[in-house]
Amino acid sequence: MAPFGREVIETIIPHRDPFLFLDEVLELEPGVRVVARKQVRGDEWFFPGHFPGRPIMPGVIIVEALAQAGAVATLSLEENRGKLALFAGIDDLRFKRIVEPGDELTLSCALEAVRGPVGRGKATARVGDELAVRGTLTFATASS
Repeated sequence: MAPFGREVIETIIPHRDPFLFLDEVLELEPGVRVVARKQVRGDEWFFPGHFPGRPIMPGVIIVEALAQAGAVATLSLEENRGKLALFAGIDDLRFKRIVEPGDELTLSCALEAVRGPVGRGKATARVGDELAVRGTLTFATASS
């Protein structure tokens, strides 16, 4: 199935521009793990205000991109098709590197445990070999 771009991503998760932060899914094991890519462009809507003269990708947007990657892993399971994956928690999140225009983020999420509609996944965002963000995301699937 992978790799695939936005057209297929939009069949799995409900996010749309300007709030879809995945460009491509590189690897996918439904219900197990995902690796996705986000090219950070200088014309993104959040850069003019974060920060003028020193554009830095907001940490919350990076975390949202990680959550969207995790949602692809979860919602690509046949039993979850058409559902939403909602944040239920964020633990042990650490920001290790500034992300700026021109960077390419590699977003990974490995699902650790899924019990009913609730699951947890270890997530990382990297720029090349450098760790930018790491943490554990908890989510709940719900009917859309």
